[in-house]
Amino acid sequence: MVRKRPNILVTGTPGTGKTTTSSALAEATQLRHVNVGDLVKAKNLHDGWDDELDCYIINEDLVCDELEDTMEEGGNIVDYHGCDFFPERWFDLVVVLQTDNTVLYDRLTRRGYSESKLSNNIECEIFQTLLEEAKESYPQDIVLPLKSDSIQDISTNLSTLTEWIRRWQPST
Repeated sequence: MVRKRPNILVTGTPGTGKTTTSSALAEATQLRHVNVGDLVKAKNLHDGWDDELDCYIINEDLVCDELEDTMEEGGNIVDYHGCDFFPERWFDLVVVLQTDNTVLYDRLTRRGYSESKLSNNIECEIFQTLLEEAKESYPQDIVLPLKSDSIQDISTNLSTLTEWIRRWQPST
């Protein structure tokens, strides 16, 4: 089945603006926003709680099974901080949001992250872990890193992505 609407993955370290960007983009384009973290909680697609990392232990197979039909339909913006377990065929564009470390530190501190969780996420951003993961998991020509430090950046990114969606053509 050929999708009539594109699927986009929005990924990046926690605090880079994935949910803000994905929600606004979904509203602007009438695509469906799928927040994987919320889905995991709502449908119990996890293997329990990790006390050290203060988050659910996602069951990647259950998540992929849950999303399979939705992704085949197309028209989805998937929002998650990981990207290497999703099937490559699902996405037409993989957006990696990146944020300056000082901006990210302030955002995560405001969220009340523990010191270890804070340093873990800042290190991920410093070493561009999510960008590397995306480049290793998907064709280079569909991976798009975007700066996400400010409201202006988010606005620019929305314009860029809305235009990309407008121009998107299904592959035959």
